[in-house]
Amino acid sequence: MLELQAGRQRAPAEQKSWLPSARSLALGLLILAAAGAAYLIARETSLFAIRTVEVRGAPPALAAQIRTALAPLEGTSLVAFDSTAARRRLAALPGVAAATYDRAFPHTLRVFVRAERPVAVARQGAAAWVVSSRARVLRRLVSRPFPDLPRIWLPASVDVGPGETLAGPAAQAARVLGASRSVGLPGRVRTVRAEGSQLTLVLASGLEVRLGDPSNLALKLAVARPIVPLARGACYVDVSVPGRSVAGYACQPSTSG
Repeated sequence: MLELQAGRQRAPAEQKSWLPSARSLALGLLILAAAGAAYLIARETSLFAIRTVEVRGAPPALAAQIRTALAPLEGTSLVAFDSTAARRRLAALPGVAAATYDRAFPHTLRVFVRAERPVAVARQGAAAWVVSSRARVLRRLVSRPFPDLPRIWLPASVDVGPGETLAGPAAQAARVLGASRSVGLPGRVRTVRAEGSQLTLVLASGLEVRLGDPSNLALKLAVARPIVPLARGACYVDVSVPGRSVAGYACQPSTSG
């Protein structure tokens, strides 16, 4: 009983030893104040001002556009850099699919870019535009020859402009071209037809790869990949139902191209 009571009497002293001293508290507050002051100095002065915008992952022409778009940020502090505001500036550039940022102190802002991937030339009469795999219109083509990319034919009722994203069948056509590139479909695609919900790739050889609706595109293209080289003399390869793909040899004159 005496030992237990002695232990109980020591408990408050032991707890008191864990409490910080007034000197420690004062020192901690001084360090916190100094850190806050240092942050404000770095944020509000030119100590870490942006002097260089370094662009990686973009072709030279697009990199120049990015530097121009971000030029208003030069002279502002890296500490106060607002990535959301930078993304809004780059959103106006059709060639930028996504961007991330790295603050390379003391004066460099690094921009890592994922550029849009051109997959088609969209045609509307004599007018032509380059379109990405995400169906985004990258730029208008003003002179021939046009790039050697598959063609997507747009109806006259569709409004087209750089930075816009195509909708409906044209968008489906652009996305299937992107998917066909990823899979590595043999043969160059000449054009893509989107009739209602039915998609068809027309190769330079004239062979049609009929994909049906836009569902399971990766699977359908993977099924078509080994079949296309074997379908010599065929008019079409139909993979709209991947488990029952067929090649057709009863050719009929085509009314489209």
